[in-house]
Amino acid sequence: MDGKTIMITGASRGIGAECGRVFAAAGGNVVLLARSADAVEALAAEIGPKAMAMACDVSDYHALERAVFTTVETFGGLDVLINNAGAIEPISHLMSVDPNDWGQVIDINLKGVFNGMRAAGPVMAASGGGTILTVSSGAAHGPVEAWSHYCSSKAGAAMLTRCLDKEARDQGLRVMGLSPGTVATQMQRDIKASGINPVSQLDWHVHIPADWPAKALLWMCGPEADGHLGEELSLRDEDLRRTIGLIQ
Repeated sequence: MDGKTIMITGASRGIGAECGRVFAAAGGNVVLLARSADAVEALAAEIGPKAMAMACDVSDYHALERAVFTTVETFGGLDVLINNAGAIEPISHLMSVDPNDWGQVIDINLKGVFNGMRAAGPVMAASGGGTILTVSSGAAHGPVEAWSHYCSSKAGAAMLTRCLDKEARDQGLRVMGLSPGTVATQMQRDIKASGINPVSQLDWHVHIPADWPAKALLWMCGPEADGHLGEELSLRDEDLRRTIGLIQ
């Protein structure tokens, strides 16, 4: 990733924070976005001069547009967007959930992905191309109790990946999704604390470390992943884990 610039949403913790570390270690400039300015500023200080932190609410299109403009102004371009920001709280049944809370998750998980694609895509196309990767979920493909907001938003985001690939592959955009499976992050702690549905009952040791999806996303930026454009890759696939080098 030498000389490349990578923008990561939801970079304050979990998969997003590990992406910042992994992509910077690979030589990239990393732009760390999250609603919590303090958290991303601390991570940028840890990573060093190749990192820049910005407070940004992905549900606000104009905030993402400004972040892309600042990135290009600072580093001279934008090569990779990692749409990672996501929310699952409140975990609640559809017929009792607060409608505003339900809608806020849609704003982050679905509109946030669109906003990132819309803000970054034209900039990348104008410069000859780029890579847009979205962190998906198995929940995009089947219902889970008390996750109607999460399942619906992730399903929509998966379709956005397919739509953007269909419309912009010939403009040089490499667009893919990654379904990481269950990952040892704060989101999984929130899920476990809810006590609702089988996912909350999983033993902690079955969750993969957060640097595995980060390393998978790094691999997806290379030509080895070109056969998967427009697709959603799953880290539950042991062959993929082996290909990336996560397991023997």
